[in-house]
Amino acid sequence: MKRLLVTLVWFGGAAFAIAQTDHTGHTGHTDGMAHSSDQKSGSNSTALLSEPGQGAFAALSEVVHVLEADPNTDWTKVDLTGLRAHLLDMDRLVTDTIVAETSLANGLHAVATGDADTIAALQRMVPAHAAELARDEHWTIRVDQTDSGVELRVTADDPATIARIKGLGFFGLMASKDHHRAHHLRMALGQDAHKH
Repeated sequence: MKRLLVTLVWFGGAAFAIAQTDHTGHTGHTDGMAHSSDQKSGSNSTALLSEPGQGAFAALSEVVHVLEADPNTDWTKVDLTGLRAHLLDMDRLVTDTIVAETSLANGLHAVATGDADTIAALQRMVPAHAAELARDEHWTIRVDQTDSGVELRVTADDPATIARIKGLGFFGLMASKDHHRAHHLRMALGQDAHKH
């Protein structure tokens, strides 16, 4: 449950519908799920929804919508299983990672670890994202893989950039340089994937 709630925050979960719930507590999927008294007035309440439930499911749903809308999609190359594995890595990075941060005069040094699955996710995610961070010439990025996870060092010469690095911290740096949506679409198309 904790992972689900954090995942919703991680993916920027906005409004969602509270559907009919059966006696087991599971949210049911029925034809009338999104209809309310608004239907009597002629309005369609589904027009207000922006996310179809849990964050990772929402990300997959959005990608599927784009793929199905494109008549040129090469379905022989589509890899939604790989994208799902990547989304699980993102979830582990945010919810299960234990980070020790050390403030440096010119930046930040972070040591990230966790259980075996989290370590594997960190070793896939952090070097790949560091390559995106390194496109910004304002800072210098170094990542080292260790037996217990990864070490990330981000430094700069400019005082404003140093303050930004320290303010972002490990998790903010992982979310910085937002390339994720384009990256996820490339992964789904079988063009760009972290190894799993």
